[in-house]
Amino acid sequence: MTVPPLTARLQGRTYLVTGSSSGIGRAIAIELVSRGARVLLHGRRPSERMAAVQAEIESGGLPVVSLFCDFTEADSLPEFVESAWNVYDGIDGWINNAGGDVLTGDWPARPLQDKLNYLWQVDVAATLFLSRAIGKKMIQRFVESKSTVNGAYSIINMGWDQATQGMAGDSGELFATTKGAIMAMSRSLAQSLAPAVRVNCLAPGWIQTQWGEQANEYWSERAARESLMNRWGNPTDVALVAGFLCSDEARFISGQTFPVNGGFKFA
Repeated sequence: MTVPPLTARLQGRTYLVTGSSSGIGRAIAIELVSRGARVLLHGRRPSERMAAVQAEIESGGLPVVSLFCDFTEADSLPEFVESAWNVYDGIDGWINNAGGDVLTGDWPARPLQDKLNYLWQVDVAATLFLSRAIGKKMIQRFVESKSTVNGAYSIINMGWDQATQGMAGDSGELFATTKGAIMAMSRSLAQSLAPAVRVNCLAPGWIQTQWGEQANEYWSERAARESLMNRWGNPTDVALVAGFLCSDEARFISGQTFPVNGGFKFA
């Protein structure tokens, strides 16, 4: 039996990655493209960063389309799903990576209630609605095609490794509340959408995205200290797991949460 090379294992498939203008979302989009997939990028609004990601992918000769939707505007989500589905007449995988950032800009000084409302809408409510909406379309296509390949479609959500054991402080409480909800939600979605759609969740640990790049010495030391790998993770570490979960190699995996943290080291 001939095993196709990794660079061709998603050939002919289409994936959408929300929040793909930077960080983990950008890395996932590039990883999927490297495996031969067509990718739909998503951003809140047009930006230089989004344009740069699109140009980077296009430079490799593969097609890419950028879509825009503000997840704080719940009424815009149904149209976003329809637009995404219609680009290539179907989507094989959907990665709910977009999440609210309350750690940079003017967010740290704002009231806790404002932060919770924002994170709940952007992270939790949007993930649930988008998963249900795209999952319904995937199931319909699965039934219409009379496919016998269970789990051909895939949804990946984004949790947080420390939601399971907790972290002290405002940020810890906020992220445990919202990301913990997504992790629990994913297990239920996996049951609701089976057998056509596999639903899994990634739970990154200390990943050096925008906040991590400007973190002070305390946080950098803590990131290394709490990982068995003794270092920050990087977006590619997460993207590699996402690429695996989108592939046929993960065809019998659903309803699972995968910590991507280098092995959490308890003090």
